[in-house]
Amino acid sequence: MSEPEPTVLISEAEVARRIEAIADLIAPRIDDETVVVCLLTGGLWFAADLTRALARRGKMVRFDALWLASYQDERKSSGRCEVRADLQRPIAGRKALVVDDVFDTGLSLSEAARLVRDSGAGEVMTAVFARKPWPIQRAMEPDFVAWEAPGRFLVGYGMDVAGRMRGLPYIGAMD
Repeated sequence: MSEPEPTVLISEAEVARRIEAIADLIAPRIDDETVVVCLLTGGLWFAADLTRALARRGKMVRFDALWLASYQDERKSSGRCEVRADLQRPIAGRKALVVDDVFDTGLSLSEAARLVRDSGAGEVMTAVFARKPWPIQRAMEPDFVAWEAPGRFLVGYGMDVAGRMRGLPYIGAMD
C-alpha cells in the first residue's frame, strides 16, 4: 500500500533560503576546526546543505556522524535512544555543531549533545532544520533553528515515514 501524497508546507526554494539564513547565523560562531556532527539518518540532507553553505562563507568544517535511533520506523518516539554508530573522529577540545533534521521530543538531540560533550568537545552547539511545538518543556532547546514547524507529521528533506519520502526536496505533512 502506498502513502498518499504529502501536503507541501515548505518548498524546495524556501528550504534553500532557510539554509542560507541559518548558515549566516552559525558561521560567526565556528572555525575550521569545528566538527559538524550529523545525526543519522534524517540529518544527512540538512548537514550536507549546511556544510556547503558554511563553505561558501569560508568555513571549512570537519564532518562526523552519530547514528541514533528512537523512532524505529514508527510515527512516535520509543522514548529511548539507541546508539547504532558512534563518532569516528577525535573531537576533544574542538567546537562541535550537532545537526539534525527535526526537533520533536528532543530525545535524540539531547543524547547526541551529551555524547559529544562526553567525547571531550570544547563547546557543543546544536542546529535543527525544523522545530516542532511540544506540549511539555523539553530537556534542551537547539541553539539554531531554520524553521518553526507546525505540530504535524513531517516528511521530506530527511524526514520519513517508515524510511520512505526522505529524498523529497521539500517538506510536507502526512496528516
